[in-house]
Amino acid sequence: MRRQLLLWILFALYLTQVAPHTLGLPCAKTTREQDVWVQRSIDLLIMKAHAAYERESAEPAYSRTLAGIATRLKQCKLAEDSTFTARYPEFVEYIRVLSLDQTTEHELGFEVSDRIYFQETKSFVSIPDFLLSPELLKAVRRFETVPKAKAILRAINTTRSANEQLLFFSYESRHLGTPDNDNSYRRLLIVVPGNPSLKIPEKWVQFGIPDPRSRAAIRNMSVVAVVTGPENTTNTYFKDYFRTYRRNGKVEVNGRWELGEGDDNCVKCHKSGVLPIFPVDGSVSEDEKAVVEEVNKRFLTYGAPRFGKYLDASKFGPGLGYRPPTPDTRHPAPNSVNCSSCHQPNGLGWLNWPMNSVLISSFVEGGRMPKGARLKGWESSALYARLIDDYFAIDPKRPGVLKAWLLGRRR
Repeated sequence: MRRQLLLWILFALYLTQVAPHTLGLPCAKTTREQDVWVQRSIDLLIMKAHAAYERESAEPAYSRTLAGIATRLKQCKLAEDSTFTARYPEFVEYIRVLSLDQTTEHELGFEVSDRIYFQETKSFVSIPDFLLSPELLKAVRRFETVPKAKAILRAINTTRSANEQLLFFSYESRHLGTPDNDNSYRRLLIVVPGNPSLKIPEKWVQFGIPDPRSRAAIRNMSVVAVVTGPENTTNTYFKDYFRTYRRNGKVEVNGRWELGEGDDNCVKCHKSGVLPIFPVDGSVSEDEKAVVEEVNKRFLTYGAPRFGKYLDASKFGPGLGYRPPTPDTRHPAPNSVNCSSCHQPNGLGWLNWPMNSVLISSFVEGGRMPKGARLKGWESSALYARLIDDYFAIDPKRPGVLKAWLLGRRR
């Protein structure tokens, strides 16, 4: 074990010190030269991606490596070389789609610019007018007045038919803070039912809520819209909004992007489109626990996740715990774990890079996944470590899920 670890460290140092300089060498001409360059590039990219997955401080180095490989493909016109792309179709397309969110115009990570995306999906991700009333916006400003917000929502439900009833509850998230405050985990979620026959999307509208007795304003408000697609699929669309609090008490709501405050790669966290809700224990009142269950049941009725014409998530390859359709002893997945039985394109979507480590680790190490498993704490932690190592492994003889796919060994 120590010898293997030492060899891996030496190999990593080699890649860090030598491989970057190979990006500046003359273009590889022969098949052999191209093969060597591709394998070195894949190893370096995966190593940097793994580091970026584990810690945010490593993201700049990952971005530089990705940019260097993308530049090399362009300068050497390898993506235009039919012979090269026939050998490495996964690698060429992966670098292209992976590079989308590296520019300020594509922070969402989609094929079109953020401006075009929000223009074209406006009807899907708009906030229902009844959730923008001054009374409601004022009530969700503080934790202590959330009960008043719920009273307003209950009053709205008295005017709606049985199949249009709002589902809502407040909770504390196990996973991520709001985009405007990494330390804010409290939420008020409101599910606004859609109507597939009329092509009206279902909307998951979420307010960030301050902690008890906190005077710090939480601005975020988000919409995840679900639209029924063909063949048991659903298209999911996203938008973050920020609330602006005026001195006169007025609350204004505008798109985060429109305010010039940037955006995030949505699919990095939302591999399954909508995310199920697993609140912090004790953060949901007894009378709302049934609503949480109902909301998660609703999530399970959605078809396989798609993102409209804006992104083909399959281009990021298989994900954590992937097992080939046929036995492959060269690339074994972790024992007794087959995440891809659910997490695959026709299920809940691959859990692949780019992905959020906080989200993935909280589900696995928190015991929520694999579904139905009854693991002890140390077993969940060991499983998580093995899943991540197996995915990012760059050993030439036993490549991990990502490397094997990029080299075309999963075809």
